Amino acid sequence: MPLVLFTDDSGHDWLSAARRLPAGGAVIIRSRDASQRATLLDTLSSLPLKLLVAGDANLAQGADGLHLPEHRAGEAAHWRARHPDWIITASAHSLRALMMLSQVDAAFLSPVFPTASHPGAAALTPLRAAFIAAASPVPVYALGGVTARNARRLPPSFAGIAAITALIK
Repeated sequence: MPLVLFTDDSGHDWLSAARRLPAGGAVIIRSRDASQRATLLDTLSSLPLKLLVAGDANLAQGADGLHLPEHRAGEAAHWRARHPDWIITASAHSLRALMMLSQVDAAFLSPVFPTASHPGAAALTPLRAAFIAAASPVPVYALGGVTARNARRLPPSFAGIAAITALIK
């Protein structure tokens, strides 16, 4: 099952984490600071991985594509028309949101499990998330609290797994 690493603002060694990804892996470069996103894209660009930039279409021109947060997923058709060669992904947190994502190449459904990155957010649970993924018009990656141990609980309706901290250890 393909793995996707999401970066954040925690300052972890993302290069080491990305180097451990298997062939076919990808990194979503997600930092609130534009200069950190640019530095990380430059640092990771030598690796044989797909690199997508979250929310920054200008910087994504130097990457393989663009990742959109759920509230900006409606922009996917616009970016697809302007950059037909890009991989475009989006986040979704419900079946309703996922059903609106026909213009993306893949979606990241979260949180599947309880997660430290969104404390207090209600987890979808593997069963409910699998149902949602099976109904999706696009491939769906499980995100949110996914670890090597609980990933075994994910049904085959997922195209892959995405994680932050589980992939940096």
